Amino acid sequence: MSERLLVLVRHGQSEWNLKNLFTGWKDPDLTELGVTEAKEAGRKLKAQGLVFDVAYTSVLTRAQHTLDLILDELGQKGLPTSKNLALNERDYGDLSGLNKDDARKKWGEDQVLIWRRSYDVPPPGGESLKDTLARALPYYVQEILPGVLNGKRTLVAAHGNSLRALIMVLEKLSPEGILKRELATGVPIIYRLNADSTVASKLDLAG
Repeated sequence: MSERLLVLVRHGQSEWNLKNLFTGWKDPDLTELGVTEAKEAGRKLKAQGLVFDVAYTSVLTRAQHTLDLILDELGQKGLPTSKNLALNERDYGDLSGLNKDDARKKWGEDQVLIWRRSYDVPPPGGESLKDTLARALPYYVQEILPGVLNGKRTLVAAHGNSLRALIMVLEKLSPEGILKRELATGVPIIYRLNADSTVASKLDLAG
């Protein structure tokens, strides 16, 4: 039986990460640093001797660009890839495109903190983390996980909040636990799963 390999990578730094803007479903590309982070992620995976059978990403440019750069470093251009909005970042609604400091001035620091860090309170016109999980988890369970369990070595390049949904299931985290989980840009997390989809081992390639 092939190893049940699943690697998650948050996209490299985006132009709006750099500008401290709420991004959500808006579609900025990577910064120069983001490009470097994505290439470095590919080099780290190559150093681990990893190759992949399939990849998944969102419909947003920053995640797709990150995936392309990783695959280029791995010498795996043309890898079968599925793109789905289920893996999109959380939709920040009326906050999208706003500077985070300006949003605090408009709505107050406490309210913005609630929108950013609560599990089930969405910003106006947007999604809570719970809402994001509600679309990302079924996609993971129905589309990604079966392939992993059948031995398809799988790479997922997506976003902080959509990847939290996967991590919540993989690591059996509570809503409180997943809120505390920060994902660095461009850092691969390598999971190897047991036959029952529990985590056999985990390796975070930070640093």
